[in-house]
Amino acid sequence: MPVSDVFTLKLDLIQTLAIAALLYYAGVWMKKRVTILDRLNIPSAVLGGMFFALLVLFTRDRLINIQLDTSTQSLFMVAFFTTIGMSASVPLLKVGGVQVVLFLVISTLFCFVQNFVGMGVASLFDVSPLLGVVAGSVTLVGGPATGLAFTPEFEKVGLIGAGTFAITAATFGIVCGGLIGGPFGTWIINKHKLHSKSRSSSELTKELADQPDVIMVEVDKEDSQLVVNLIVASIAMGLGSIVSYYFQSLGWTLPAYIGAMLVASLLRNIDDKTRWLKIDQKTMELIGGISLNIFLVVALMNLRLWELFNLAIPLFTILAVQVIAVALFTLAVFRLMGKNYDAAVMSSGFIGFVLGTTANAVANMKTLVSKFGPSPQAFLVVPMVGAFFIDFVNALIITWFINWLRP
Repeated sequence: MPVSDVFTLKLDLIQTLAIAALLYYAGVWMKKRVTILDRLNIPSAVLGGMFFALLVLFTRDRLINIQLDTSTQSLFMVAFFTTIGMSASVPLLKVGGVQVVLFLVISTLFCFVQNFVGMGVASLFDVSPLLGVVAGSVTLVGGPATGLAFTPEFEKVGLIGAGTFAITAATFGIVCGGLIGGPFGTWIINKHKLHSKSRSSSELTKELADQPDVIMVEVDKEDSQLVVNLIVASIAMGLGSIVSYYFQSLGWTLPAYIGAMLVASLLRNIDDKTRWLKIDQKTMELIGGISLNIFLVVALMNLRLWELFNLAIPLFTILAVQVIAVALFTLAVFRLMGKNYDAAVMSSGFIGFVLGTTANAVANMKTLVSKFGPSPQAFLVVPMVGAFFIDFVNALIITWFINWLRP
């Protein structure tokens, strides 16, 4: 059938969001019925969005072409990263102690390692070093959300198909992080004959790892905790847009959310001292989680998978080398964190979140503690860095690389 004869279905904003909601639920359904997907901690939004993207790929220019209204994508992206900024609390970092600071420094250093490794392998194929950065800390430490958020900036500086590369690299990393973290940690523990020395019971460790986050929503109050935190986040987004505009007027290449994230971090640290704004971390995480899922599904629905074909071999070679680099660097992490049982469990978690997500990290550590004994310190250090601090630091690092490498 000639391309000109293929029917084009145009979906408006509401229809696009309705399909996005169905796709998210489809992802939840897939995880419940395919246990390996749940074990690898692949986000439901990614599963649903990728299913739609594959459907579009197979029907494109054959059966039907689909056009979406993705204008809400930017809004929810900025909202999510605003809540990330709200987690960048200096007092919280101090509460974690020296181990948290050290683990954050190590993770920050590895962001640079991943990007330089990616750029080096990309140069062997004579392709843009930007591809190496996308297949570096953008998607491996950052995950699918950071990868898709930075897609417009990478395309502006010349990397066509950045969104497709980002989600491919992020998914590859999530799978690898879930598969190798546990076995690698087990190998370290057995090799060095390590044992848990914590006085806490295994039940306590499991409780620390599995305890659900619960918030109370007072639906009848106009100034409920949820409403107040939504207002604070909205103010941070508004002020942040002014900050971002100023940065862009200086000629800096920045994602749209950087200003909001910086303002949010400032507001959080002011509130830590004054409690004027009544910022609640769990409520912000709820707002961020909802925003993230909508952003991911809508972004993936609009993914152009056909752009992957020309650079598939360089991309997967970069990713394979990145896995090797993570394994080698993790040996240094084990030594730097103390060469003890807790360090081994943290090393397993490190693999999880520098290749995949914090959920991967926690799952890897759960596997080890269920077999070898509790490690409360690991469950304090790794999630605090992986969920609260590294995304903030990584965004600034990626921004520096984009401005350094732009033509």
